[in-house]
Amino acid sequence: MQLPQARLQQVLERFQEVEARMGASTDGGEIVKLSKEHAELRPVVDAVQALERARGEAPELEAMARADDAEMAALARDELEALKERLPDLERSVALLLAPKDKDENASAILEVRAGTGGDEAALFAGDLFRMYQRYAQLHGWRVEVDSVSEGEVGGYKEIIASITGEGVFGRLKFESGVHRVQRVPETEAGGRIHTSAATVAVLPEVEDVEIEINDADLRIDTYRSSGAGGQHVNKTDSAVRITHLPTGIVVTSSEKSQHQNRARALKVLKARLYEQQREALDTARASARKSQVGSGDRSERIRTYNFPQGRVTDHRINLTLYNLPKVLEGEALDDVINPLIAEDQAERLATLEEGF
Repeated sequence: MQLPQARLQQVLERFQEVEARMGASTDGGEIVKLSKEHAELRPVVDAVQALERARGEAPELEAMARADDAEMAALARDELEALKERLPDLERSVALLLAPKDKDENASAILEVRAGTGGDEAALFAGDLFRMYQRYAQLHGWRVEVDSVSEGEVGGYKEIIASITGEGVFGRLKFESGVHRVQRVPETEAGGRIHTSAATVAVLPEVEDVEIEINDADLRIDTYRSSGAGGQHVNKTDSAVRITHLPTGIVVTSSEKSQHQNRARALKVLKARLYEQQREALDTARASARKSQVGSGDRSERIRTYNFPQGRVTDHRINLTLYNLPKVLEGEALDDVINPLIAEDQAERLATLEEGF
């Protein structure tokens, strides 16, 4: 891969400029912004410098390989051969860091799981999916906080919305958005017949306050009494909150015990959904120029099937089939699905970058 030297030099110069401005600035807001850019540029600069060091070693080794000292020449040839093998990997690392990437890659995320077709079994499957993501988050050291929940009649969830906080959450979970299908014998099926049910998953980047502005006049905020299981746990006050965004018709709810917390959580989810509308418009435009839509595209697309009789998980976007369904649903092997999706997305981004060279 031929990387343009001018582009590499541009990255190094920008990094030096950011460092100089950070040292000179007294504005707290500017320092925060510059620090964020500095952190994003650092791995790129490190990779570019490693590549330049390797490239700089080649002429010296070539000269040593022609030396009169046979032993030294042999060592130099070996090192030169090893260097030539390393260079493509170094170039690919730099290219990947330079390739267009999702600016929300490192953001926390809002996860929404909803039962689809299949009645009670769909709600049970939605519960399985949420527990899979909950376990996966735990394994990655992320924090999960439920914002809103509507339980199914026999278990599971009709709908559950949660915030997942941590570094790089959205970058890994964004590939989960879409329709997930399950094929199994439901607990409610007496005849032992295999049923097909579905649940939808949406993963939205959690946005910063400055990115989305919401006019109070565009909101209708209602409070109501959330339902409970009965007894002492019934909510006796109107603490649940429903917010309607009038221009778009988006409705969000939160039904925990504190009305103040519910309002804040509902607004957070509303901002994420408004931001996602903007992202989807961009994704649709970009997808028309791409061969596939691994990292974006239609959220109503069937992306994965979980077949219990065969212990099989199939991701339809990349034709990946695994036979470790229990471990995937436990979250332990979910990376076996996500990592190939990330690799495919990276390959597409590299292809986009090469077209621009």
